[in-house]
Amino acid sequence: MNDELLIGLVSVSDRASQGVYEDQGIPALKDWFGRALTSPWRMVTRLIPDERAQIEATLKALVDEEGCHLVLTTGGTGPAPRDVTPEATLAVGDKEMPGFGEQMRQVSLKFVPTAILSRQVAVIRKQALIINLPGQPKAIKETLEGLKDENGKPIVNGIFAAVPYCIDLIGGPYIETNETVCKAFRPKSAIRKS
Repeated sequence: MNDELLIGLVSVSDRASQGVYEDQGIPALKDWFGRALTSPWRMVTRLIPDERAQIEATLKALVDEEGCHLVLTTGGTGPAPRDVTPEATLAVGDKEMPGFGEQMRQVSLKFVPTAILSRQVAVIRKQALIINLPGQPKAIKETLEGLKDENGKPIVNGIFAAVPYCIDLIGGPYIETNETVCKAFRPKSAIRKS
C-alpha cells in the first residue's frame, strides 16, 4: 500500500478562474499542509468556476481517476445564487459526514456571526473524504487548526484533528501531523508506533 497521502485541492471561484484576481485558497492550503503534515504527501490542484456540473465532474475525477484520498474545496458555500459547491459535493458522495460542517461553523462562529450563513458539507466518495472549506485563507486556517489559547492548548478543535483517523477508517494512508499545528486524534488502539 502506498503511504503517500494524495490531496486534491479545488478552488471554486468564477472570478479567480477567469483571472480577474489571484486565487488565495490553494496557496493557503499548500502553506498549511506544509506546516501541518509530517508524513509523505503530495497534491493536485484545480481552479474552476462556480458551475455545479463542473464541480461534480472535478470531484469525481480527483477521486476516481487521480486516486485522491482527501479532497478539499474552497469557495462557493454561501447563500448566493452562484454558490453551489455543497450541492455538487452531496451529489457525488456515498455517505454524508455532517460533523465536519457542524464543527467548521462552530469554529467560525468564534470569529464572525455570519458563519451561520456557511453551508459547508463533507462526504465520503469511495475511499476518499471530500470536505468543503471556507474561501478566505484566515478562515481556512481557523477551521482546519481550531482555536488555541496563549499556551497553544486547543479551546475549540479544528476539523483536521479528525481527518487522519477518518482516512484510516476508509482505507487510506496513515497520516502523521506536526502537533504544534494540529494534533491528529486517534483512539489508542489505532495509533501506530514509530
